[in-house]
Order: sequence, then C-alpha cells, then structure tokens
Amino acid sequence: MKTYNNLWDEFISPENFQLAARKAIKSKKSKSAVAKFMANKDALLDKLRRDIMSGVFRTSPYVVKTIFEPKQRQIYVLPLYPDHILHHALVNVLGPIWLKMFVADSFACIPGRGLHSASTRAMELVRRNKYVLQCDIRKFYPSIRHDVMKRILRRKISDRRILRLLDCVVDSVEGDKNVPIGNLTSQWFGNVFLNELDHFVKEKLQWREYIRYCDDFCLFGNDKAALRAALAQIQDFVHQELQLEFSKSVIYPVWRGFDFIGYRHFRGFILLRKTTARRIKKNVINMARYHDFGEHSVGQLAAYHGWAKWANTYRFKRKIQRAVGHYGGDAAKFLRKNFWF
Repeated sequence: MKTYNNLWDEFISPENFQLAARKAIKSKKSKSAVAKFMANKDALLDKLRRDIMSGVFRTSPYVVKTIFEPKQRQIYVLPLYPDHILHHALVNVLGPIWLKMFVADSFACIPGRGLHSASTRAMELVRRNKYVLQCDIRKFYPSIRHDVMKRILRRKISDRRILRLLDCVVDSVEGDKNVPIGNLTSQWFGNVFLNELDHFVKEKLQWREYIRYCDDFCLFGNDKAALRAALAQIQDFVHQELQLEFSKSVIYPVWRGFDFIGYRHFRGFILLRKTTARRIKKNVINMARYHDFGEHSVGQLAAYHGWAKWANTYRFKRKIQRAVGHYGGDAAKFLRKNFWF
C-alpha cells in the first residue's frame, strides 16, 4: 500500500491555514467567536503555525454537552481558535488522500455523497435481492481504541510530524478509547477506521451487494445461509481486528421494508421511519400550538422538508395539515410558507 510522507510543507504553509480559517469560520455558529478571531486573524494564524512547528500545540479543553435526539449522545465542543482551524488544516491535506481509499458504497460524511445518495443505492439493492443482513456497531465513536486508530492512520500516512499532530488529536480525550463526536477530524477518523471493514467485505469476502452509512452497514443477497456465513466472518473481523462489538445483527426479507438512514425502503416506494415521522409531527404541532415562528423554527422546517421530500409522504403531510389547522390561521400560514403544505 502506498504511504504519504512529504506532507508537512503543504500542511504548514500560510496558504493552507488561511484556507482552513475560511472553512472554519463558515461552519462556526458563534458570531462572537468569529468576530474575536477576525479582529486579529493574521497574527493568530501565525502564532498557531509557530506553536505547531515548535511542538507546543495542545488541544484545548472540551466542553461536553448531552443531546437526546435522535438518541442520547455526548457532543464534544472545541473553540474556533485554535482547534477548529487546525482540524481543517489537517483535513485540507489528508482528506484527498483518504478519499481515494474509500469504497463507493460508503456514504457518511463524504463530499458528494450523503443520505440521499445512500437511499438511492439502498433502493437498487432492495429491488434485486430477497434478504438483507443489517449490522450496527455498539457505541461506535466512544468505543474506538486509540491504539487501533493510530495503527490504522499509519497505514496511509508516514510523515512523522503529521502523525504527531494526529496522535495529539486522537489522545485529546482521557482514557484509551473514544473519538469525540463533534470534531471535524472525528468524522474522517470514523470513515478511515471502518474503511478497514469495507475492504474486508469487498475484497476478502468478495461481497458486492453492500452499503455503509457511518456504523450502520448492510449486506444483501438471495441466500440466507450465505449471509449467515458472511456474518460469522465479519463478527470475527470486527472483534479481533477493530476490537469493537455489534449492537445489532439481523437477517430479514426486504419485503418487510429496509429500515436505513431514517427511511423504510420498499421495492416500489420509500416511507419515513416511524420514529422519524412521529418526531417531525410532534415538533411541527408544537410550533403551531405555541406560535413558535422564529428563525430556529424556520430552519427546523426546512430540514423536515428535506427529509420528507425524498419519501412518499402525502398522507403524512395531510395528517399534519389537519392537526395544525386547530391552532389558528397564523400557524397554518406560517407552516404553509415554510413547510410543504
């Protein structure tokens, strides 16, 4: 396997950090943090580059938040400066290298792919197969071992100074496990980590009917016995090579509906997952009930519209429309303007 060694000059260049800053600012929600950074941008970027070159850079302390939708998770938050900028600078250089490694059937957090590309691929697989083997990794990001992550990173990157920075990011949380959800680098680390599984399935097992979105991955086929045999080999690989455990592994016929990335895929149509539909309906009705017509609600409705337009949701939309009608004309007008009625 080809490894990349001479990456440092490209990484540490002023141009790369200027680009990293622009990307970090674009994705940062805190206007005050952006204003504070922009007031002294060039001097701060020069200082960050000097700290990295002298080896004194350390990851800032995390602020840990707990969220509960769609499920309970801990989100790790770092400041715009210096951490987000460093992460973008690393990804600017390493992202194109990692992209070449990824199989075509991996869809999460990859530029040019995403939920709807994954859904299109899922429909192709549902239409030409009888059964699906669906697996999920137990607490994927918190369960990633630091030593395994570092070993996998070294299979493609051999520049010692870049690896020292990657190790700093990997070891930024206490203990010997956990790649913190919330970092830009964690999205890439997760894909690099499970890229090992992708290549095992595709090359060792020679299984073509495959799809993965983050830690939810599936094999399709017309022979249940062959799927069971593949499952046994995958379990061994995941346990021994990646030191992870399954939270779910089930084989079922696709006519029941393939539940994946928030949708239920049938051979002739797509529905919203029941839990997704209930959550959207509850939140939209609460907006109408409390006349919550602010900017945040507009953003939520736009996201819900994005979910619903990719599925067969005519009846679902009519149910919400009838429910919203009980809360007055202003609510109905707001939702018609910003939703899909």
